[in-house]
Formats: sequence, structure tokens, C-alpha cells
Amino acid sequence: MGKYYAVKVGKTPGIYLTWDECKENVNGFPKAEYKSFKTVEEAEEFAGVKFDLSKLDTKDNNPDENDDLKSDTESTKEKSGCYAFVDGSFNEVTNTYGYGGFLVSDGEKTVVQGLGNNEEMASMRNVAGEIEGAKAAVKLAIEKGLKELDIYYDYAGIEMWATGEWKRNKVGTMAYHEYIQSVKDKIKLNFIKVKGHSGIEGNEEADKLAKEAVGLL
Repeated sequence: MGKYYAVKVGKTPGIYLTWDECKENVNGFPKAEYKSFKTVEEAEEFAGVKFDLSKLDTKDNNPDENDDLKSDTESTKEKSGCYAFVDGSFNEVTNTYGYGGFLVSDGEKTVVQGLGNNEEMASMRNVAGEIEGAKAAVKLAIEKGLKELDIYYDYAGIEMWATGEWKRNKVGTMAYHEYIQSVKDKIKLNFIKVKGHSGIEGNEEADKLAKEAVGLL
């Protein structure tokens, strides 16, 4: 792709592939915030929203999201026996980000859910909830004494910022990376990407819990 136009504040915040689409969402909108980027991950971080894959004609146009298209069977195959699903959400009215999900170990299921309104974090919108959810799941796993955990997620940054494959430009992403690195000697983490809103039960439940956390349900 040539450019990704990210609209953080506008009629419909999101990521667009053409200037005309972007312009429709910012022209005449008070204090609109928008910017173009060369990579989808930079655009997602700025706007705080996920890129809509349906805007692409083929998966080859967006190699960063190719993993999203793997089969559901392969995506949801547990590796360690202990696993967690996490997701994030954002309430524009209250400027609140939140997370939801659950952890399963020894046949016991524990819900993780929370919210925050830190201004710096809120600028990342639902992405803030995504990374806070992952951190919450890891902290719970460590509290339970687990030595290995599979983390199922639908936003690439959960893995890429944790491992350092993506640059960290915000306080939230830097803190997330530092936390994950700090617990490497305590627990082994397996990051497993799934396609969001594709009927995967655990992902759908995490999405619902995240929305519930910020009052959207």
C-alpha cells in the first residue's frame, strides 16, 4: 500500500486508503486530527483503532495482517494447556478505555476485566485496552504460579510490541514492552493471533467483556 490515512478525531475515526475518504471524515469537523502513514501499524497506533481488512481486495496487499487469515483451527489450537483470550474497547463519550477476557488453567476459568481514563493512554483508544488486557492476563497467570501461557489476541501490536518487532512511540506501548520483558524469567508466553469478529468463541467473549467494561453493553 502507498499510504494509510488515520483519522483520530473526525466524523468516523478510522484508517482509510484514499485522501478522499479521509477528507470526507475531517472536513468541517471541529478540531479534527488526522495524519498519513506508510505502515498500517503506525496508522493504527495513531488513530487507536484497528484497520478494517475488508477494505483490501486481497491479503497480499497487507502482509502485516496475513496472519489474521490463517484457519480458525490452526489459530485456536492450544499449545500449553493454559490460555487466555483478551480484547480492548473504547468509549468515546466517557473517553475511557477498557479490556476484557479470561484465563483458563487446570479447567478453571477466570475473567479479567478493567478500565482506565489516563489521558495519555486514552489517546490510543481501544489499543490501550488491548495492551492492558494482555498485561492483566499475564499478571494473573503469574499470580497463579503458571510457567507458560498462550495468549490469543486479534490486534497484531499485542505480540509485536511485546517482542520488540514494532517500534514503541507512546508511553503505553513502551511500558507494555518493558513489562513483558521483565517477566520473561517467570513465565513463557506464546502469542497466538486470531481473526477478530470471525466467530471464534473465545475472541467474541473477550470482545463482549471489553465493551461491557467501558459501558458499551
